[in-house]
Amino acid sequence: MTKKLTLLLAFVKFTHIMDFMIMMPLGPQLERLWHISPKQFGVLVAAYTFSAGLVGLAGAFFMDRFDRKHALLLLYVGFLLGTFSCALSNSYEMLLLARCVTGAFGGLLGATVLSIVGDLTPLEKRSQAMGTIMAAFSAATVFGVPLGLTLAERYGWQAPFFFVAVAGLPILLLNWKLVPNVTIHLEKGIETPKQIFREMTTDRNQWVAHFFIVLLMLGQFTVITFVAPYMVSNVGFSEGEIAYVYLAGGICTLVSAPMFGRFSDRYGRQQFFTVVTLCSLFPIWLITNLPRMNMYAVLSITSLMFILISGRVIPAMTMITASVKPERRGGFMSINSAIQQLGAGISSYVAGVIVVRSATGELQDYNLVGYLAIVASIIAILVAKRLKAVS
Repeated sequence: MTKKLTLLLAFVKFTHIMDFMIMMPLGPQLERLWHISPKQFGVLVAAYTFSAGLVGLAGAFFMDRFDRKHALLLLYVGFLLGTFSCALSNSYEMLLLARCVTGAFGGLLGATVLSIVGDLTPLEKRSQAMGTIMAAFSAATVFGVPLGLTLAERYGWQAPFFFVAVAGLPILLLNWKLVPNVTIHLEKGIETPKQIFREMTTDRNQWVAHFFIVLLMLGQFTVITFVAPYMVSNVGFSEGEIAYVYLAGGICTLVSAPMFGRFSDRYGRQQFFTVVTLCSLFPIWLITNLPRMNMYAVLSITSLMFILISGRVIPAMTMITASVKPERRGGFMSINSAIQQLGAGISSYVAGVIVVRSATGELQDYNLVGYLAIVASIIAILVAKRLKAVS
């Protein structure tokens, strides 16, 4: 796969990730505006992921029936329309519904991008391509989230969603013009829903991959969901200063993600995942136990967490795409993306149940969320050893 095509898919991922990420730093503003609790905010974040998960499960039975380019374009149109509907929402309930619509398209969109990367990139170079795609997460953090927060402060919380919807239009046009038809998976014929279901339920490697992604979500989204509210309520950041957390972390991961992709290809995906995951446990513990302290020290800790969390996702997603044959990759990635979204939704919801706000306005029991994430990450290391590459 050419660098130009990889970058174009990364731009698709950029808008997708920005739309998802911007909800979390908007937490303090939305809680104040609509007088919602941390639990209700957790539901708002989880709505996107639960919707993506449910639609993704259904997508397993039809995603491998189409040219992946056509699927990409259709899903991106639906995603942009869903994002625009978020911008038009004027109540908690309307935004909740709009997030469900956006998630329905966004979940399958992410799976399709990864399927295209898997189909067009040989395994020995796939982590490097994944590193570039995952750098979109960093770019969304560096440029998208701070810009979104600035727009939200000046023009209202709806402004970031307007921005994503408009920015996605030229990206959609470029995908239509430049992305080639991807039909490699159709060469061996189309399986019936019965065959797909039988393979899904009997392939042990697929079950391991699905369990693996759930553990990854528990190991990070439980913590990430409440980073912004915790920084404001407990660490002493202002709402405007939250942008620095994402800006600093994003700049660091924008540099580290492609580099980690090369390291993963060079030193082995499973071994690299183990090392980076173990290193990530320390900043996870620190962040969920932070007292009020110097801003620069806090930014160093949060940036380290972003670097290591994104670093462990790169080899993890490479291992997952390699765990199934190309002719089943679209449907498999649809299910895996669905489970990933459900896992992220469950993680956000669980974090919202655990974390409570005290009478003085501080968040309590965030440290318990950190311990949960650490345990899930350690189990993920053990599960990764059982995941086999077949393509």
